[in-house]
Amino acid sequence: MDWTALALSLRLGALTVLVLLPVGIGLARALAYGRFRGKSFAEAALALPLVLPPTVVGYYLLVAFGGASPLGQAYAAMFGHGLVFTFEGLLLASVIVNLPFAVQPMQRAFEAIAPEIREAAAVSGMTRWRVFALIDLPLAWPGIVTGLVLAFAHTLGEFGVVLMVGGSITGETKTVAIAIYDRVQAFDNVAAGMMSATLLVLSLAALALTYVLSSRVGRRHA
Repeated sequence: MDWTALALSLRLGALTVLVLLPVGIGLARALAYGRFRGKSFAEAALALPLVLPPTVVGYYLLVAFGGASPLGQAYAAMFGHGLVFTFEGLLLASVIVNLPFAVQPMQRAFEAIAPEIREAAAVSGMTRWRVFALIDLPLAWPGIVTGLVLAFAHTLGEFGVVLMVGGSITGETKTVAIAIYDRVQAFDNVAAGMMSATLLVLSLAALALTYVLSSRVGRRHA
């Protein structure tokens, strides 16, 4: 069992969720309540990581983060090293790839809030921030948690993007998914089986949590 790789995967998943919490809520509310030109295109672009092969997404992120790109050059100028093959680059890639997993459940949760509730709050004199804090967040919270859990579970199992952007640097970018691949390549089926079983249990627990939350949302709106 590669505990270093597992710990790095858990750290990557936790930080990805932490970043996606405010970013996902902001994007989800904008898509749920916004009426703007190009909304359908924005939603389609956001969903691209769901349909594109991970290696394709990883290639474009590798180009975008590389030393020849404006982002890569700016990052290197500020921090003295590039984004590619670093944990920071891996985290940024993870956030981008997991956007649809986080945003889509959040968006559906905000859309499920009855407009009459928000209109009544506005008529009663509540500010937008109070409506957000006292109405939107509590009612959409199960969908928000579902999105974060899905993003966390997907982060643990992501392989193609991790390999393209981060490589396989022990303690820096070698996640448990990469470690499983390495063990299979070395014909170490025992270690590969243990790590695979660990991911299976974690993923099953995460999915079970999303189904529990979804059933509660369904009963609440029934």
